[in-house]
Amino acid sequence: MNERNIIVGLDVGTTKVCTIVGVQNPNSELEIIGIGTHPSHGLKKGSVVNIDKTVRSIYASIEEAKLMAGVDIQSVTIGIAGSHIYSFNSSGVVAIKGSEITAGDVERVLEAAKAVVIPSDREVLHVIPQEFRVDNTGGIKDPVGMCGVRLEAHVHIVTGSIPLIQNLVKCVEQAGVKANSVTLQPIASSESVLSLEEKEMGIILVDIGGGTTDIAIWKEGSLIHSQIVPVGGNHFTNDLAVALKIPHAESERVKINHGCVLAEGLNQSAHITVQGLSGTNSREVKLSFVAEVLGARAEELFHIIKNIIADKNLGNEITGGIVLTGGGALIKGIAELGEYIVERPTKVGHPTPFGGMTNIMQNPKFSTVLGLLIETSKRTQVLDNDINENNNNQMDLIGKFSDSLKSVFKEIF
Repeated sequence: MNERNIIVGLDVGTTKVCTIVGVQNPNSELEIIGIGTHPSHGLKKGSVVNIDKTVRSIYASIEEAKLMAGVDIQSVTIGIAGSHIYSFNSSGVVAIKGSEITAGDVERVLEAAKAVVIPSDREVLHVIPQEFRVDNTGGIKDPVGMCGVRLEAHVHIVTGSIPLIQNLVKCVEQAGVKANSVTLQPIASSESVLSLEEKEMGIILVDIGGGTTDIAIWKEGSLIHSQIVPVGGNHFTNDLAVALKIPHAESERVKINHGCVLAEGLNQSAHITVQGLSGTNSREVKLSFVAEVLGARAEELFHIIKNIIADKNLGNEITGGIVLTGGGALIKGIAELGEYIVERPTKVGHPTPFGGMTNIMQNPKFSTVLGLLIETSKRTQVLDNDINENNNNQMDLIGKFSDSLKSVFKEIF
């Protein structure tokens, strides 16, 4: 198996580290050949707080994926989130040098859009084109080959804290693999969960992870807003642990097995048994009380999302509603509560199946890592096409040179 065809996505989350190995077939189809998951230790709200523990978690996940895939892993694409991520929209304008717009003109206008003042401790992770304008014509996705005198680009720029990005990359490299690139997690999740039609209509992807909730808002196929909210599944678990006075592990079990955010729909007399701190007796707890605790946190999260839509004036842009994904989207009743509070159609989004994906992996908690694999695959195809194009151009030059030599010899002899 060709090493260049092996692509790997690594999702270093607050609750789990997940590695997925795929292989790019000659006909450009992507096939999953290995997956490794391990509980995450050493991260808080998406940021590394303990390097040694994080390295051990990453190493265990990569080794499990290696064993299943039967291949060596050299490099990975990392997903990143955390409250240090900050995104904004920008625009740039350039004059077109020739009569036709070239790829060089597009690069220049993207550089102009990127030329904004950002603090010295931050770096640009993504510059995502939203639309191009040629003279007075807007809504253009690819302006190459068009005629005009003025090219304008509207872009979405994602930045992150340099020290926090370096900490994550350092942990990955200490685990024995090279970090190819860093991708914002909600962009990756969108890749695996949302259809092209949904992105065109206007939709909000809400990825409820362990430490953070990642938001990506799409309109006309472009990312128009992204944001990381420091509220995630762990907050639901902690709320239960405090309210029921039970250990964190028991609280997580109750949330997964009996969690619901709508107390009204439950049997008010239904009880479950919970185990308290070691040495204390187990006791009965009303299911409706569990739902009230989880429901309060879910309401807070949806009110934050509603405020983001209002603050950014995106109400009219979102015609496709909300898609919930990530492990936190598995809590019962969360889509119904979201629809009630945000007043938009809401559903739980599962990754779209491809290349040997099992039913186990078709789970919202694997959305990010599967998206990282798809993103890396697309990037690899673009690079391969560029390499082939360069090779063809070189062959054309050699061909032209040999033809000219032949004509010279014909003239001499």
